Amino acid sequence: MEEVREAKPSQNPKNKSFLGGTVLLGAAGLVIKVMGAAFRIPLANIIGSAGMGYYQKAYPIYNLFLTLAIAGIPTAIARMVAERNAVDKPLEAFRVFKASFILLLCTGVVTSSMLFFGASWFTSSYLKTPEAVYCMLAIAPALLFCPIESAFRGFFQGRQDMRPTAVSQLSEQFFRVAVGLGLAVAFLPSGVEFSAAGASFGATAGGIFGFLAIFLIYLRRRGQIKAEFAGTDAAPRESTAQILKEIMLIAIPITIGSAVLPIMNAIDMLVVERRLLAISFSAEEALSLYGELTGFAQPLINFPQVITQAVSISMVPLVASAYKRREIAFMQDSIRLGIRYALIIAIPCAIGMSTLAEPILLLLYPSQKASAISAAPCLEILAISVIFLGTVHSFTGILQGVGKQIVPVRNLAIGAVCKVFVTYSLTGIPSLNVRGAAFGTLTAYAVASVLDFIAVIKYTGTKVDYVQTVIKPLISAGLMGGAVHIVYRVVSGVAGNALSTLAAMIAGVAVYLVLVLASGAVTKEELAGLAKNRRVAGIIRKFKR
Repeated sequence: MEEVREAKPSQNPKNKSFLGGTVLLGAAGLVIKVMGAAFRIPLANIIGSAGMGYYQKAYPIYNLFLTLAIAGIPTAIARMVAERNAVDKPLEAFRVFKASFILLLCTGVVTSSMLFFGASWFTSSYLKTPEAVYCMLAIAPALLFCPIESAFRGFFQGRQDMRPTAVSQLSEQFFRVAVGLGLAVAFLPSGVEFSAAGASFGATAGGIFGFLAIFLIYLRRRGQIKAEFAGTDAAPRESTAQILKEIMLIAIPITIGSAVLPIMNAIDMLVVERRLLAISFSAEEALSLYGELTGFAQPLINFPQVITQAVSISMVPLVASAYKRREIAFMQDSIRLGIRYALIIAIPCAIGMSTLAEPILLLLYPSQKASAISAAPCLEILAISVIFLGTVHSFTGILQGVGKQIVPVRNLAIGAVCKVFVTYSLTGIPSLNVRGAAFGTLTAYAVASVLDFIAVIKYTGTKVDYVQTVIKPLISAGLMGGAVHIVYRVVSGVAGNALSTLAAMIAGVAVYLVLVLASGAVTKEELAGLAKNRRVAGIIRKFKR
């Protein structure tokens, strides 16, 4: 481990907790995911698995271009802004934002143009699905607005102000859902491929309005921001070239790491269908199975990620600032807290979702019962990956904060290679078929998570209480899973699937909360820090006794 030394902690309370930012981003993320479900679920019911197949064909390519355009730069902005503000250089922090904005504007123009003008080649020559060209054309303009929006997000995150990011995310998702569903319905009479394209254009509309939301916030706060560096030395201490070089040194490894899985998913898309064809599935069956995996099961594991992603986003500027000031004890305490909260959320979500996989899918896709039942085994497997995906997010934020951004890249690449091998091998087994791809995803995140954890221990010196962090949440979630199963079986004997599933979910939440409080997996001090209302925290503390 690199040499670290203790320093007197900063007394600035803004730098002492990432919980406020995490809660804000997490709450916004949950709303966004609910809105996303309000988009994908009716969309799947409208256009079916074949239409979802067209829709999903365009997204891996779009996500790859989006990753190349923005993945590492907002994190680099947040880290660099936090580091400069930590040593009282607000003007230099602002210059980082200006330089990165120009850079992201240029990358947005290039990537959106490449996707738009290359849409026909991608869909016909590479994807072998020319009908998906309309989806790709509709989504390409989003690549212009998302990068410049992310420049503002990175700047505010570096200031440890997560509200602008939350507002822009909510605005983006609202218009994505409203416009996407509206156009999907409007274009349905013209054909399912045009309806899918209308849904894809929702991402473009969301990008436009998300950018406008955060830009208006910036305009309102511009005077306050500039007042912070009024009277400081206006002579730049760093040239624009130096700033851009530092951005690239931080961003390129992160971008490569973020591109690994989209690349693997794009390859996976080809591998899965071809392996299914090789074991005697028809082209139509292969497309439908791929649509069930990516359109029905895969999106559901994104729900728990919103909290762990919020932890990661909040961790980068916090850890970077503490590491810059050599506040090692505070940094290690924050790391332990971040890891534990990620697992407290991820473990019960994984077990609950795996236990109720088929009931959840039937609840969400009532008009596509056959596809929902068929997709359930994939969700049972993918749900377990939530645990590892959640920790990957947290570990990545920590490693990026201490300047080890290349480490999670390497680890994720190793996991992705394992994913391809497992997917290719298992999908070719007729009894597993598309479930092989789900096992591949689980393998990728498990490998990356273990390797990232080893790196966090090595580079930060953080010591983890495994009983408090892992064992207590795992036992609580295991007991919760048993309770969920029993409640569903009992209620389903007298009621339908919808009521039974909701009853089981409510019971699961209640049981898990009781168990984590009773076991001490969440401490009194943490409850007091999390609760905005002290009376609420006091009630919970009394309950724990």
